[in-house]
Amino acid sequence: YKIRYLDNTFQPPCLNNSFVNVNLVKERSLPGESPRKSYLKAKRKIAKTEKDAQIKLKLYDPSEFHMINPSKRSRLGNPTGYKIVPGGTAASLLDHDDPPQLRSAFTNNQIWVTPYNKSEQWAGGLLTYQSRGDDTLAVWSERDRSIENKDIVLWYTLGFHHIPCQEDFPVMPTVTSGFELKPVNFFESNQIL
Repeated sequence: YKIRYLDNTFQPPCLNNSFVNVNLVKERSLPGESPRKSYLKAKRKIAKTEKDAQIKLKLYDPSEFHMINPSKRSRLGNPTGYKIVPGGTAASLLDHDDPPQLRSAFTNNQIWVTPYNKSEQWAGGLLTYQSRGDDTLAVWSERDRSIENKDIVLWYTLGFHHIPCQEDFPVMPTVTSGFELKPVNFFESNQIL
């Protein structure tokens, strides 16, 4: 695959990307070290394989999730990339062996990262409603392939739970959900300036 740029040149896609889980950890200050009792520390962990990158979002275990290119660095030496900012998350409440959940096993995690494979295009498989769950993102990820410095795909699952109420009848109001993709150390300075 090649990407066409504005000047009509073709460039190959970036093939050496990595997924980084930036976990925010509370650290305690030593007595007499600071008037503050605690502070946050960012602990970065590069995912080596698909299972390292399977993320279940947790309110009290906050993280940022970065897709970086370790070979492209900013002038300050940081790897360039993007972060996914989660929004609208909901975990499935079905048993993992329930037939609908087998077909939609991609909802077992909110984030998955796989190496790019042209045949792996639909998280629920090619024919989801006729599937037994044997061609899904969860099955592909069981291979636990290497994802460090590769052409990788980040899969983000978003959703919401809905309990019908009387205001939903006769027409249900619109319910929306989304996420953001933001640059991280991608630009050399603040773009607003």
